[in-house]
Amino acid sequence: MTTLPADHFDADSTTDEVLDGLDLNGRNVVITGTSSGLGIETARALSARGAHVVGVVRNIDKARAALAEAGASEVDLYEADLASLESVRAFTDRYVADGHDRIDVLIANAGIMACPQGSTTDGFELQFGTNHLGHFLLINRLLPLLLNAKAARVVMLSSSGHRFGDVSLDDPNFERTPYDAWMAYGRAKTANVLFAVELDRRYRSQGLRATAVHPGGIVTDLGRHLTDETINALIEARSGAEIKWKNVQQGAATSVWAGFVADADAVGGRYCEDCAVAPVIDDVAHTPGVMGYALDPDTAAGLWTLSEHLVGETFSAGEIQLR
Repeated sequence: MTTLPADHFDADSTTDEVLDGLDLNGRNVVITGTSSGLGIETARALSARGAHVVGVVRNIDKARAALAEAGASEVDLYEADLASLESVRAFTDRYVADGHDRIDVLIANAGIMACPQGSTTDGFELQFGTNHLGHFLLINRLLPLLLNAKAARVVMLSSSGHRFGDVSLDDPNFERTPYDAWMAYGRAKTANVLFAVELDRRYRSQGLRATAVHPGGIVTDLGRHLTDETINALIEARSGAEIKWKNVQQGAATSVWAGFVADADAVGGRYCEDCAVAPVIDDVAHTPGVMGYALDPDTAAGLWTLSEHLVGETFSAGEIQLR
């Protein structure tokens, strides 16, 4: 069976439609956050087509039960808490020690949203530390395995919520800025896009491409911290723009489209939604689209430097700095 052209798909497309006809046997995939929602659906859809899928989760028992219920019992699981740099380092150490030598696609799916003010175990603002710094460290420590694939892709799950705020390179932990749950979420999701931009710039010549995606509005465990106050703040921040809700099969479609179907040159260093590259916009209420500041190369380079400083490691291609 021949797959449909990459530009055939849209907001209503599902994972099974996007992957229809693909044989992923021999492909090694790592997905963070495969204990609920989009992560489970992404893992199910890819493993059903023969990919060897590794899920990275905080709670292995919870993830194993959820994956079994979804019909994806063959997914291998590793434990890691993205809110702890020590935990991320321990995972990457274990993963390499177990003999894995190549990653074809890494999907950074895990995340938290609009939570009360808090800190990671290392003292970083919780959303920035979990959504960005945890993935920044994890991906960079696995970078040699991605480069070994010769044509690997990294898919960062961002959000239209990136419109709530650009990153702050001067105050990433809200030490001088009054904390706002949606602003913190926006900064973290902007950071996810900027990380993809800089990762793609640094390593595209070696075959590694990176992209950021917005899955759409989906009711999952990601919204567990939402209150009436934060929901009302969300509606106000969107200036009345309507949210088009998707199911998890539609929500995970853009992740697998960007990772396995879309042209690498088309999506590399870009922001995608609804199985397409999104236009650049300057109006937070407009949809689809990505704010220009989320693709700014100078900010992306600055965030990379700051992130290396915060996690206490610098990275170069071809080596993993184990501690």
